[in-house]
Amino acid sequence: MRILIVGGGGREHAIAWKCAQSPIQPTLFVAPGNAGTAALGENVPIAATDIDALVAWVQGNAIDLTVVAQDDPLALGAVDALQACGQTAFGPTRAAAKLEWSKVWAKEFMRRHGLPTADFAVFEERDAAASYLDHAPLPIVLKPDGLTAGKGVFVCASRDEALQALDAIMADRAYGAAGDRIVIEECLRGPEISVFAFADGTHITPLATACDYKRAYDGDVGPNTGGMGGYSPAPFVDPETLDFIHHEIMERTIALMAQEGHPYVGVLYGQLMLTNDGPRIVEFNVRLGDPEAQLILPRLQADLVAVFRAAMAGRLPDVDVTWDPAATCGVVLASGGYPGSYATGHPLAGLDALDDDALLFHAGTEQDGNEVVTAGGRVLIAVGRGANVPEARRRAYSNIARITFPNAYFRHDIAQREV
Repeated sequence: MRILIVGGGGREHAIAWKCAQSPIQPTLFVAPGNAGTAALGENVPIAATDIDALVAWVQGNAIDLTVVAQDDPLALGAVDALQACGQTAFGPTRAAAKLEWSKVWAKEFMRRHGLPTADFAVFEERDAAASYLDHAPLPIVLKPDGLTAGKGVFVCASRDEALQALDAIMADRAYGAAGDRIVIEECLRGPEISVFAFADGTHITPLATACDYKRAYDGDVGPNTGGMGGYSPAPFVDPETLDFIHHEIMERTIALMAQEGHPYVGVLYGQLMLTNDGPRIVEFNVRLGDPEAQLILPRLQADLVAVFRAAMAGRLPDVDVTWDPAATCGVVLASGGYPGSYATGHPLAGLDALDDDALLFHAGTEQDGNEVVTAGGRVLIAVGRGANVPEARRRAYSNIARITFPNAYFRHDIAQREV
């Protein structure tokens, strides 16, 4: 079986790593991939967002399955384009992926069906939004409508801070067309978790949970990033709460998407806040998270390729999907300056100095002759495994500290509250 994985980050490396363990021993291709995926298969020099080139390459290279792993190509209709040409693709269609690529649509979907979420208002004009902020309770949350690589959420403690965020989104156009509309919503309080399930349009698998860290620096300060690390599972979620999330949020969302004419096949990722009034949906994503994929896929006790195939055939219940109760913890090594501007091309040292049982997933790397060099903001994630989160954390930090390059940095407090 020949499989193409679309994307080039740590998530795609983790997916390739898990697919490589399948008993069918697939031949793997990753577009565009990184230095880590190159060790598992063949990198294809096509951008994840170049849908026409991807479709042409799939047609010309006898690909049996394309896994669209990234949000941008899903929003651009990569699955639709592949299916229109008779190709097999895993991931939601563009219409189903609207759960992520339009926060306005997603929030209105939740309101329409009474799914538990924060109260919100939508604005298309800066002045109307500013007037609303005059009377909005603080703190307040502002989000552009479109995709922002996980960096567009503003939690504002004062009206001045909220106005600055509003201007960044709607006046300065920091996120381009993603900021044509804005969602302003109440600030939920409580522990935040991520939950994941595979979906076949009707059924979902048991949930995997994880907690990630979005802020750049220790103590949850600094700008939002794509994620600086995390751990799985979330040990503070009781079985009753998890059962409610499974049936009343995740499973119900799949049923409602089918009811509205957008059957959902792929990975459904819910970001939830555990408030005093119960779980509330912060937002939905339509693919595995990054770094969450690197945390939960090592815990997946199933053939990932078989899961993909069963989901696309509408028969997920035929696959026994369980999650290893052991824990994982991951720590991201980033380029100095990320998520702002940063230099690339730095050689990495220490890649051969890791423990035998350590997992290392590449994100922003590339091969330069005999060297692996930096090629992005988030460069690597070291993942430790253990009987519990503290043990997994110790192993992750022991290994990430052995890898160096100029101006590298990582957070020192990932999973610290679980120790």
